[in-house]
Amino acid sequence: MLAKQKSFRVKLHDQTQTFSRSLWLPYLCPFLAFIALTLAAPCFPGWEHLLYFIKILITGGLLWFWRESYAMDIAPRVTPAGYLAAVAAGLLVLPVWILPEAFFPWLGAEGGFNPYAFGWPPTAVPALIALRIAGAVLVVPVMEEIFWRSFVLRYLVHPNFSKVPLGTFTWFSFCLGVIMFGLEHRRWIQGIIAGSVYALLVIQQKSLRGSIIAHATTNLGLGVYVAATQSWGFW
Repeated sequence: MLAKQKSFRVKLHDQTQTFSRSLWLPYLCPFLAFIALTLAAPCFPGWEHLLYFIKILITGGLLWFWRESYAMDIAPRVTPAGYLAAVAAGLLVLPVWILPEAFFPWLGAEGGFNPYAFGWPPTAVPALIALRIAGAVLVVPVMEEIFWRSFVLRYLVHPNFSKVPLGTFTWFSFCLGVIMFGLEHRRWIQGIIAGSVYALLVIQQKSLRGSIIAHATTNLGLGVYVAATQSWGFW
């Protein structure tokens, strides 16, 4: 009898662990798919533009598939002042990302998404640029804010992250979270600064809405700057 009870408790514990780990999938899978396809792009020279669009479609599809998992993270309303603060924060990050280009070190080799390098007719280049900006504005901010600000920041507070209220602050989770976010980017110092701004919005607003808007504002501004100046290295 005791052996059966012990076996039941072990089985129940294993099922609880499996269920707990399954909660990670909606947060991890879109991010890992995006990173894996980004790392794969250099293996297919000349096809980076198509891989980018495939990457955006897959990542966006995964986000849509698991959209109910993030509903409570994005649902909390933000005041009109909060929306203005989010846009202002996104615009604040923009010059921080661009201006120190000659002074801050990079991680990895120089890259870039040059729409003129793929052999398409000049009349098709605006469409490539528009699709590149659309992915950076509509998909990337949602994917990164869900992973970094909803999952990682809470997981660093407690592994059972779903029980940690969104926007919970500890110095450990904040500092490690923004450093990890920075190291995801070649411009890692700018990434740490940007991650700090976006994380502070979540901590203050207790919602991902503001940080997604701020992140999208930064990416939109960067896309306009890149297209206007042909500074493809930022892509």
